Amino acid sequence: MESPPDPIVVNENTPFLHTSNLHTSYEWWERPREALGTTQHLQFADPQGSINLVAPTDPSGSSSSSSGGNSGGGGSGSRSNRGGGGGNGGYSSPNRGNGRDSDYSASENHSNTGLITETPQTAEPEIGSLAPRAGGTDKKLNAWLATAISGNDITSSVLYTSGYAGIVCGVFAPFALALVSILLGLFRPIYTEVVTALPMNGGTYNALLNTTSKKVASVAGALSLLSYTATAVVSADSAMSYLQQLWTDLNIFWSVIILLGIFALLNLLGLTESAVVATVLFAVHCATLLMLIGFCSVKFFKDFTLLKANWQEYTALQAGIGDYFLLLFKGYGASMLGITGFETSANYVEEQAPGVFPLTLRNMWICVAFFNPVISFLSTGILPVSVITDPTQSSAILSLMGDAAAGATEIGQQTWLGMWVSIDAVLVLSGAVLTAYVGVTGLIRRLALDRIAPQTLLQENPLRHTNHYIIIGFFLLCSSLFAVANGQIDTLSGVYTSAFLCVMGLFALANMMLKYKRSRLPREAYAAWPIVIIAFFGVVAAFVANALVAPFVLLYFLVYFIATMLLFLLMFWRVRLLKILLYFCKILVRSAAVHTAIAKQIQKLSSSKVIFFTRDDNLAVLNKAMLYVRDNEQTNWVLMVHVYQEEEAGAPSKLEEHCRLLEQLWPKYRVDYIAVKGQFGPALIDQLSEKLGVPKNFMFITTPSSKFAHKLADLGGVRLVTH
Repeated sequence: MESPPDPIVVNENTPFLHTSNLHTSYEWWERPREALGTTQHLQFADPQGSINLVAPTDPSGSSSSSSGGNSGGGGSGSRSNRGGGGGNGGYSSPNRGNGRDSDYSASENHSNTGLITETPQTAEPEIGSLAPRAGGTDKKLNAWLATAISGNDITSSVLYTSGYAGIVCGVFAPFALALVSILLGLFRPIYTEVVTALPMNGGTYNALLNTTSKKVASVAGALSLLSYTATAVVSADSAMSYLQQLWTDLNIFWSVIILLGIFALLNLLGLTESAVVATVLFAVHCATLLMLIGFCSVKFFKDFTLLKANWQEYTALQAGIGDYFLLLFKGYGASMLGITGFETSANYVEEQAPGVFPLTLRNMWICVAFFNPVISFLSTGILPVSVITDPTQSSAILSLMGDAAAGATEIGQQTWLGMWVSIDAVLVLSGAVLTAYVGVTGLIRRLALDRIAPQTLLQENPLRHTNHYIIIGFFLLCSSLFAVANGQIDTLSGVYTSAFLCVMGLFALANMMLKYKRSRLPREAYAAWPIVIIAFFGVVAAFVANALVAPFVLLYFLVYFIATMLLFLLMFWRVRLLKILLYFCKILVRSAAVHTAIAKQIQKLSSSKVIFFTRDDNLAVLNKAMLYVRDNEQTNWVLMVHVYQEEEAGAPSKLEEHCRLLEQLWPKYRVDYIAVKGQFGPALIDQLSEKLGVPKNFMFITTPSSKFAHKLADLGGVRLVTH
């Protein structure tokens, strides 16, 4: 093989010439660095040792330059200390460092490749590299701690769901909430199958990233961002509504803005969640709800007069049985607000002990199936229906129930039970605001590390090492949504429900794609096709019902969703847009400096490396990997890596030949072939990522079988891209 040409030096006087490779013309910046791919052989002297490279000699006797790459065997491996495979936030256990996807290190290296000697210098990590923060341990969350974290999220919705459902369908709210509990039961095996097959942080985004394309996964990222935004706004608004029960002169609008600002400041200072604190808060909250149910039950069963009057008054307003079903259908859509937070556990599954994840789903389902319908039903027997359906009063409906159960004779009269419920609500809902901040930080970091969101967002302030652009941007986003909706709780709840329903629907879609495209992956549970299909259409029906309740809510939802997706699409199209810009600049701008600056940016984006681990020399599989890179990544540089062990004969006979053939089939891409002598596993992947500067989330593998020796989660973000 001929030696590759010297790297092109870019300066202000660089002419924009065409270079010919295999009789195909392309601009000099359309191929990263060298014009031809290279071959390397790497050897691990010891699983924890250094990398030894032997550079092959071409027929002319000159050494080919190194392109870098990671070992691969077509499967996934395991890491002892994870940096977090990505996800929407995460939580720390009592003896654990911060374990969310913000555990990525971030710096950039686009140095020219060359021969790496037996004692290589440590490569500077690229933006997007994965590395655990110091102080992390392997302590895992047990079922109680893991349930408390996600349980706080889902049970906090009890504080405002009964009120919102009551506004929409009045006395039919308990039945709508019961229907939602049934739907949630269908999602338990769906979540269990996906997360046990892909046990990595990231929830819906991660599931779609490993079963579909990056663009489809970005839709889940945009919806998750909107869901976090609505979570923070609705929780803050509800918290201040309950605080207003204690402080009647409180201005809710400005108090919500101040609360959002306080938690932005706390996050800038580095405040995170604690599993122990979450457990205490969860226990107190559940005890408060049980106490409220107990006192309300005593009052409810003493006299059914108000219950009968409420039913008679509300049903008299309806024309007939058709209206009853319509109300129930609308209430079903609105009541989906009561299961928001069910997806939380999937976002920190890597921090959970084996077998804990299905238990968290079961425990959350029990909480939802009990608290939501029971509390809503009790409200119809102790509060007038005019209060239940009044948006100005039902936003703090549990506090009003507490007052009524404790002996209040009129609405607005405070009692000790109502005050206790209000204090509990303020604490729990404020905790939900904190969860939204931490969760969105992890989500945006993951999106930026995967080059879906701008990498500028990864910058950290030098004092507290927190992502100030993400936190401040999220505060502004939440404040704008609250201001645009004019602080109306029903409007905000509708936006929240719409975003959550889309995320749930995409998770059901991810389950379908997992069955179809990743059937070889081992999993602890299997959701039957009828269950998945019924659950998916159940979510679709709820979305339609929610749109019927408040069609204008879709406008707010679509504006924020489309704006977010446009930003993500610009990131996908940036190389193409820069090429268009360069084309017109050549015509309209006669400045070589401007031309060169744009071309440098194109080359910088195109010269980042990705790795595909291949087991054999199957040309069809190799070409599928190239197609995936073309459709999902901005780079033009692909490293084909094969791992072989001592007893093996070496690399497949035609693998190098096929890599050279791919260079001819893909003339604008550089394809490097790397053979690694060693054992495929976490240690090898970690070392190659560090030495060669390729982030683990830009390493791709084929779907491993049940015989694979390592856990997929332990690879630190390695992506599944083919069957």
